[in-house]
Amino acid sequence: MPIFKKYFGSPNYRLEVLAGLTVALALVPEAVAFAFVAGVEPLVGLYAAFIVCFITSVFGGRPGMISGATGALAVVMVSLVAEHGVSYLFATVILMGILQMLMGFLKLGKFIRLVPEPVIFGFVNGLAIVIFLAQFSQFKVPSVDGSGMEWIWGYELFLMAGLILLTMIITYALPKFTKKFPSSLAAILIVSSISLLFNLPTKTVGDLASISGGLPSFAFPSVPWNLETLEIIFPYALILAGIGLIESLLTLTLVDELTETRGQGNRECVAQGAANVVTGFFGGMGGCAMIGQSIINVSSGARTRISGIAAALFLLFFVLFGAQLIEQVPVAALVGVMFMVCIGTFEWTSFKILHRIPKSDALILILVSVLTVVFDLAVAVIAGVILASLVFAWQSAIRIRARKFIDNDGVKHYEIWGPLFFASVARFLEKFDPSGDPKVVVIDFKESRIVDHSGIEALQKITDRYLKVEKKVRLKHLSADCRRLLANAGPMIEVNVDEDPHYGVVTDKLG
Repeated sequence: MPIFKKYFGSPNYRLEVLAGLTVALALVPEAVAFAFVAGVEPLVGLYAAFIVCFITSVFGGRPGMISGATGALAVVMVSLVAEHGVSYLFATVILMGILQMLMGFLKLGKFIRLVPEPVIFGFVNGLAIVIFLAQFSQFKVPSVDGSGMEWIWGYELFLMAGLILLTMIITYALPKFTKKFPSSLAAILIVSSISLLFNLPTKTVGDLASISGGLPSFAFPSVPWNLETLEIIFPYALILAGIGLIESLLTLTLVDELTETRGQGNRECVAQGAANVVTGFFGGMGGCAMIGQSIINVSSGARTRISGIAAALFLLFFVLFGAQLIEQVPVAALVGVMFMVCIGTFEWTSFKILHRIPKSDALILILVSVLTVVFDLAVAVIAGVILASLVFAWQSAIRIRARKFIDNDGVKHYEIWGPLFFASVARFLEKFDPSGDPKVVVIDFKESRIVDHSGIEALQKITDRYLKVEKKVRLKHLSADCRRLLANAGPMIEVNVDEDPHYGVVTDKLG
């Protein structure tokens, strides 16, 4: 069918479904763990993983990307649940989804392109470290006296470490022999079979929590629908919406690079928002893109929406019918897979390029990595973008140049190179000598651009300085948008329109 082929492409169904099964198995402990982090029941995390994964896989802008309940969102939800209860969380997730859909409709997804490469490298490295460190919580078990959690020791520790190592070896080695079967899934199945066959005393998924349940049911969150509730949930919803979209769009960018294709950021924003709205009405904790599971999916060979849809359906099947079987899967097998994801996710080449790239970019890369681990993704990315912007502004400011010469008619020319904006104004003004210049001065902007109000004010100051000594200023080669900015600049500014080339303003209507 043409429509089906256009939507799903020409998939390898067996590979897509097996990749989906692998992802579903990896989603279970993550969803349960993040539910505990947020202070809600495990099924709240599992329902969120199923609904968000399914809707974004069907309608999202990046085939092959996996979404679900994430730790980045869970840590924000803790205080809300603790202070106001889970019903307020569901209301917040609904509002979060509405805000994300609004951002998508306003086409704000394109602004992810403003995130520079060092920030993306730092984000990937930081997230790989976060995923790696998160796995160590699986090395803890409830204490004997029930007072909390304690580290496992002795034989149990060595057994778990051995199973993790076996999982990693299989995941690494199998693709060297065949790529017809996802190595991560093979590793999980083999290690699980060994554990069951020899009745090994190792921690299983069932030790985390029971994942058995029914279908999620529709219900309005039981909160007062008034301004007081809005005042409580809006700040959380705004933060969650921002973190969710930042993580989703950066993951989308990473999957784009891995698959050498291009996703649609704005479409993904709308799909993420719709998924969270639905999740809130069906008792889920909300979610966003998951870089670890996305890499598992893509590394298993999945390239279409089928793998994500399959993962969501497998996850629902586990909850409804397969809980007893999945609860017997050793946690060590899933930890081993996630360790391999961390190794594959980390940009090891960043160590090689640190001494080759500008020092400012190296600082940004390291800073974003550290902030991702210490704080969260949103803080790290925002800080990285701000620092990169300040570095760019400073470098652009110090590079503004003026080539000066006097022609045969005695007119002095200033050929400006570099953008004229708030950071370059001071250096720009230093280039001129009103008292020593001839009666007519030409400022040529062929290689320059007036960017903002500070640039306009700088031109006004130069005009005023020449006016005080009864000299005339002409501006040359201004683009159409610059001429519009200078419409009210004053009578002493003469724009030579006849010599101006036409400059078109590039607009981006993609994704």
